[in-house]
Amino acid sequence: MLASAGTAALAQPSGEAPANGEAPAARSRAGASASAIKPYDEVITKEAKSDKGLFTTHIVGDKLYYEIPPEALGQELLWVTQISQTTAGFSYAGMPVQDRVVRWEKRGEQVLLRDVQYDIRAVANKNDAISEAVAKSSLAPIITALPIRAFGKDQAVVVEVTDLFKRDVKEFSAVRALNAQSMDTARSFVEEVKSFPENIETKVLATFPLAPAQGGNASSGITAVVHHSMVKLPERPMKPRKLDSRVGYFSVGFTDFTDDSDQDAKPVQYITRWRLEKKDPKAEVSEPVKPIVFYVAREVPDKWKPFVKAGIEDWQPAFEAAGFKNAILGKYAPDATDDPEWDPEDARISSIRWLPSDIANAFGPHVHDPRTGEILEADVRMYHNVMKLVRDWYFVQASQSDPRAQQIPMPDDLLGELIRFVVAHEVGHSLGFPHNFKASSSYSIAQLRDPSWTKKNGTAPSIMDYARFNYVAQPEDNAGLMPMVGPYDIYATKWGYTQFPEGADEGKELDTLASLQKDEPMFRFATGGAPTDHTTQTEDLGADAVEATRLGLKNLERVMGYLVKATAKPGEDYRVLSDMYDAVLGQWRREMGHVAKVVGAVEEINFFFGDGDRRFFPLNGAKQREALQFLLDNAFTLPRAFVPEDVVLRLTGQGVADRVLGQQRGLLLSLMAPDRVKRMMEHAERLGESAYHPADMCRDITKGIFSELISAQPKSVSVYRRNLQRALVDRFAEVVKAPTADNDLTGMARSELAFIKAELPKAAAQLNAMSRAHIDDLIARIDRALDNDQD
Repeated sequence: MLASAGTAALAQPSGEAPANGEAPAARSRAGASASAIKPYDEVITKEAKSDKGLFTTHIVGDKLYYEIPPEALGQELLWVTQISQTTAGFSYAGMPVQDRVVRWEKRGEQVLLRDVQYDIRAVANKNDAISEAVAKSSLAPIITALPIRAFGKDQAVVVEVTDLFKRDVKEFSAVRALNAQSMDTARSFVEEVKSFPENIETKVLATFPLAPAQGGNASSGITAVVHHSMVKLPERPMKPRKLDSRVGYFSVGFTDFTDDSDQDAKPVQYITRWRLEKKDPKAEVSEPVKPIVFYVAREVPDKWKPFVKAGIEDWQPAFEAAGFKNAILGKYAPDATDDPEWDPEDARISSIRWLPSDIANAFGPHVHDPRTGEILEADVRMYHNVMKLVRDWYFVQASQSDPRAQQIPMPDDLLGELIRFVVAHEVGHSLGFPHNFKASSSYSIAQLRDPSWTKKNGTAPSIMDYARFNYVAQPEDNAGLMPMVGPYDIYATKWGYTQFPEGADEGKELDTLASLQKDEPMFRFATGGAPTDHTTQTEDLGADAVEATRLGLKNLERVMGYLVKATAKPGEDYRVLSDMYDAVLGQWRREMGHVAKVVGAVEEINFFFGDGDRRFFPLNGAKQREALQFLLDNAFTLPRAFVPEDVVLRLTGQGVADRVLGQQRGLLLSLMAPDRVKRMMEHAERLGESAYHPADMCRDITKGIFSELISAQPKSVSVYRRNLQRALVDRFAEVVKAPTADNDLTGMARSELAFIKAELPKAAAQLNAMSRAHIDDLIARIDRALDNDQD
């Protein structure tokens, strides 16, 4: 039953456990002969190493037994599997494997372990007829059936569970997580078992043979310590809160067959969140009964620990807005001598882990109660090379405004702040928040250049955006450069975690909060990187992509001015220079991509009925033309500042032209993507002259890329421009050769090829030999494409 008054019951998920945990078919045999069942002392001998807790566990020789009391049969338990230690090159300590809800049931002389699922439910009175149908259609699968070996005190059942841990039981196995072939029972051992009142922790030293395709042989394999946690789910389920798509939360979904108000089976989603309850329910702000605690694990390098702790507690102001003081705390893991029982793999403990990997990333998953969405435990995993990731980002995006970053390696105090930012972002995921890629577009360029604004509000309203660092601000602005837990994060935390007073209309209060985004762009949410919406992008800043990129390019040019000085040291090679040059070009491509998305853009605002008369807003044609012209002027001309000899000839003797072409070709393909053209055509049909017609876009691209050949005074054509012009002709030719019935792009491509062919001969006489040869080649390519079209 859900605890709160007025909250519906969860009707029989996955086949509800019968009374006393005994399966119905077994009741008639309860008194049957138990010849296979031995006296307790013959099974649990004097040599047994026993531990009392949720179940009493016994290790007898190399066998592991559970002694399950009658009251524990039928209880729903969360089984969490993680990697605790591993062979180098195969996963990392602290990596998750899987989690699921299970329950133990007695059936005659056996105990069944069942897999409890919640995909369909009847969230209503159990007497409803549909509840019976749901129960019959959601029978819990049997994972294993174990013979009862003995009975303990008060009829507790004793079963041997060794094979659950030493064999490849797919529901708990780490085989797939380690990319192994199987589990070798002969080389696997139960190392340690600890039973606590609410959970049982088991460590298994397991060996996994490799598949032949992985270079494995009969004696090779992976040895890992696999940690299993079995935790009792809360006896009083948390009151769930339904997802509102206007506010970003991860969620757990199911189909409810008792709410037929819309005359269909209703999909329901509960947000995932921690259980926070006020010590003083009447206080506007109160400490929670139980705060959210993240431990900084022992393996986190000592110099980063204070920054990691600070990143955790950066969320405290958001929870204060929701009515909770000291709701989230960072603590240092106890020393092994002070608390030998402390274990980050314990499913009751949330922590920040540090993984010895050259992967440049981090992630923040959580484990939740599937009945209600209550987050029970979370572990943020920080890969060691996340340091390189944030170093590179900060160097190319913000070093022009922060002299500390103009020399590699950066000082520890700066890198620590960058790590703090990553921790705060990943902790946000562990609190239930997904990415919000719309957030950054609500800040104006003026705000991003304003010191007081950015130092108070960060570079975006949400630290859950991929907004990164302030590449818009100019050195003279003295603006803030770092993201932080911002206005949207505070708003979303308030929506998801506020404990409303008894008697309040919670649904109405939540709708009122969610509706604030109608008039306040900072409170809007979107994730997934919508392909049509220029306000929902990754790695971007500001409401005006063109102006943000114009300022960003100025900063990148500044970075190129000290790139060699910042990265090269006497007696060392150019590895760091190469890495940072790659980072600069990557940033150049990202910023140009932000501008490209403006062409053909349609903004989506998740208005519900009553919030507005539409959800989709095509961008006006003038803004789209401005964006394309910016690309023609800055992306499709040679970016000389980014290919200086001082850098290029230290790194390579050739290939620079190919690299530039690769970046430019990517932008071209993006602009002329069939979906973009179809979208622009639809809006041109609807909006008329105010729209940017895709035929006009194609002609503008052609004229821009061939500008030196169709001008009044043609000039010689550089290798970079020849490459780009060939790429454009080839793209048009590809479209002509593969026409489709649902797109006007084919006709536009044919028209552009004819236009180019007509214009090129006019310039030939005034060009040098190489440029004339280039024109001849282009005409030949066009003829092949058009001749093929006529075949």
